[in-house]
Amino acid sequence: MAILSANQVTKRFGDFTALNQVSLEVQEQSIFGLLGPNGAGKTTLIRIINQITGPDEGSVMYKGRPLNPADTAFIGYLPEERGLYKKMGVGEQAIYLAQLKGLSKHEALKRLKKWFEKFEIQDWWNKKVEELSKGMQQKVQFIVTVVHEPSLLIFDEPFSGFDPINVNLLRDEILELRKNGASIIFSTHNMSSVEELCDDIVLINKSNKILDGNVKEIRRQHFDNTYRLHYRGYNDSLGSLLPSGFEVVKSSMDDELHNAIVRLPKGTHSGELLKVLLPHLEIASFTEVIPSMNEIFISKVNAVNANSILES
Repeated sequence: MAILSANQVTKRFGDFTALNQVSLEVQEQSIFGLLGPNGAGKTTLIRIINQITGPDEGSVMYKGRPLNPADTAFIGYLPEERGLYKKMGVGEQAIYLAQLKGLSKHEALKRLKKWFEKFEIQDWWNKKVEELSKGMQQKVQFIVTVVHEPSLLIFDEPFSGFDPINVNLLRDEILELRKNGASIIFSTHNMSSVEELCDDIVLINKSNKILDGNVKEIRRQHFDNTYRLHYRGYNDSLGSLLPSGFEVVKSSMDDELHNAIVRLPKGTHSGELLKVLLPHLEIASFTEVIPSMNEIFISKVNAVNANSILES
């Protein structure tokens, strides 16, 4: 079941269309990737979900009914541009922000102390925000985003500025939040994080949705019959063994093993490649080359941009 759905959402600012009939569904207890280059319309959609602005056309549904301002109590938003008050005490500010989300002071203090201990920043409770490192400030921002235990979380570049250890810490917490029932919208330019964390994605470019679906299925759909093999026992050009239409995309040598990436013609399968090669060489490994989300992102966006240039 979808916890949030956008139906043909359009938003204009004067003559500029920020979103053009964008539809999507965020399933309950899932991580949903909101992807796109800078200026694509992602921030506009996030603002609509957070009730900061409204769509000019279309609708946004929350748990099967129209989203309304009161629903922001069930949403946690971690913006890309962090917004803590620099001169204010860390603990004081965290309690204040938790109370804005409906927690009593007693309950806020109880939950915050648990989170501060988990993130090992309890010693910073009485410090001012400006005394914290950027990473420490971001930990505090993350805590105040999730402390009221919202059913829908929106993370905009949550790993920005973190070292690898803290990226792992935050990633594990995000996965734990999903395990405990939260649904998450995850906006990032880091496609390796998308592959690691996201169940489904939507890709927006120039205000239009250009791709959506399950991450694994999208990658499989873009498989172009390409294989990577490591082999030994044949030192001539691998291309000399291959039938017409088989293409050696890349080849190299690593210690005693040859490495090659071979693309097969449409309609052929891996068994035909192996049948040709096995009489001549020893194959150490043979795997499909599934396109990464980074490759798919670049390919889709570039194709749309190229078409826009041709049409203009």
